[in-house]
Amino acid sequence: MTPYRSPLSGPASNLVIALFLVTALLVTPSPAGADSAKPDLDALTRSAWEHFYSLEYDQAIQDFQKVLNARPDDPVAVNHLLDAVLYRELYRYNALDTRLYSKQGFLTSKQVPLTDAAKKQVKELADRAFSLSDKRLKSAPKDAQALYARGTTEGIRATYQVIVEKAYFAGLRSALAARHDHEEVLKLRPDMADAKTVVGAHNFVVGSLTMPVKAMAGIAGIHGDKKKGLDMLAEAGRAGGETNVDARVALALFLRREGQFQEGLNVVHTLVHDYPRNFLFALEEGNLQFDAGKYAESAASFRAVIAHCKENKYPSARVEVAQLYLGDSLRAEGKLQEAYQAYTAASAPASIADIRQRALLSAGEVSDLLARREEALLQYRAAIALDGSSEDADTARKYLDKPYKGR
Repeated sequence: MTPYRSPLSGPASNLVIALFLVTALLVTPSPAGADSAKPDLDALTRSAWEHFYSLEYDQAIQDFQKVLNARPDDPVAVNHLLDAVLYRELYRYNALDTRLYSKQGFLTSKQVPLTDAAKKQVKELADRAFSLSDKRLKSAPKDAQALYARGTTEGIRATYQVIVEKAYFAGLRSALAARHDHEEVLKLRPDMADAKTVVGAHNFVVGSLTMPVKAMAGIAGIHGDKKKGLDMLAEAGRAGGETNVDARVALALFLRREGQFQEGLNVVHTLVHDYPRNFLFALEEGNLQFDAGKYAESAASFRAVIAHCKENKYPSARVEVAQLYLGDSLRAEGKLQEAYQAYTAASAPASIADIRQRALLSAGEVSDLLARREEALLQYRAAIALDGSSEDADTARKYLDKPYKGR
């Protein structure tokens, strides 16, 4: 299989990367409308989100489906189910790892291999949600709830189009449509803090672009302000609405990219406190410490996550991810033998395929650094055998001929 190569390059690629970051990790659930509120259904929706943010997607889907059965014409209910269905698939294929979005590598990664049935369900739910909200807007153009719901659907579409289909320009159009709708919501309802999540994230990202790219974006009518974006995300995170979690996820990610590691850690701690069973939130503490150069602290954090996995603290843990990142932290500390052991644990046959490949490549590099050449060759060959079309396989092939000497 020939590895995917993005046709995008230069400023256009950077703009797509930037706006994609806004939608890739945001769920942007729709707030329930007061006109359709029922105490029992509202409780069921809250239960569903508790499952969702604990990575218990099957249970979340069951609850959201019950709400939708009771509200078949509510775009909000459709969006909720759509969120859970899509994010279950993305988590299944390890596509929610924030380290994937800290570089441009995801542009050359392969599509997330959703089944035809899953793709069909996502597309049908998105079309249904869009149609329901659009129908309401045709009769009431200033219906803030319908505008918000339509923008939410567009945001979910953008995530699907970029991560699953690798349709970058389609994803860009959907992301911009989501921002436009939510900006209109804020004009109508300035107090609707949930709408600040996507708008704030877009403002930060566009405000962070280089001047040439920002100028190009401005010509296209896309403007941003980095400080305003961070402020809006902080407001949405404090407001307690349905997007408060996603606002905090985006805020922590952007603070991490800005090098404001302690501020990012403070945000992550609130997420871990609120959702102690969420494996991904638990990983973020170690990720932030690693990026801050605090390798010993990050290693301790990843060890704690691994210990909690063994205690079944997380219902949907991917212990091999924590083991891989532990290896990276130990390697950065210069503890090569310990790093090798962590990589070996992460490369167990039951591991996620891409994590196993990355762990085998890393173990091979450490073996080379430890002057264990024959061992390194075995690990490089094993990495290539898992998927010869990936970037990690390309790197492994390079080291078959010439030992790895360090970065």
